[in-house]
Amino acid sequence: MRRKSDINIKNRKAGFEYFLIETYVAGIQLTGTEIKSIRAGKANLTDAYCSFEGNELYVLNMHISEYELGTHYNHDPKRPRKLLLTKRELKRLQTKVKEKGFTIIPTRLFINEKGFAKLEIALAKGKHSFDKRESIKQKDQKRDMERFENY
Repeated sequence: MRRKSDINIKNRKAGFEYFLIETYVAGIQLTGTEIKSIRAGKANLTDAYCSFEGNELYVLNMHISEYELGTHYNHDPKRPRKLLLTKRELKRLQTKVKEKGFTIIPTRLFINEKGFAKLEIALAKGKHSFDKRESIKQKDQKRDMERFENY
């Protein structure tokens, strides 16, 4: 019996920089040394984004550190990785991305109960500077409310 994995790598900047409209869970096409690095928690989603090449969706700029025990078979840390979604989901995302202002960004990388690496992606629209100020204000208010509840 397998226990649920503790790997849960988040893109904290995503919620601050974008309005997250829809989320999808996609599989990722990985090599052996990449999955070992992810299980060690050595991945970074900060500057990652998704892009279509033909009818396939790829995640670009996602950094997965080289595996420490890997030999000459080790992977390139920032190589494009193919995302695995259904045709219906790909079609829907492709039509939305063609509209002005929409993009696809990864929000969370995790390992599911079966041991497969999954990437949670979100259809997002960029925030303006005044929207970001509003987010900061709400975050401060929430923090203040939590402080008062603890007293």
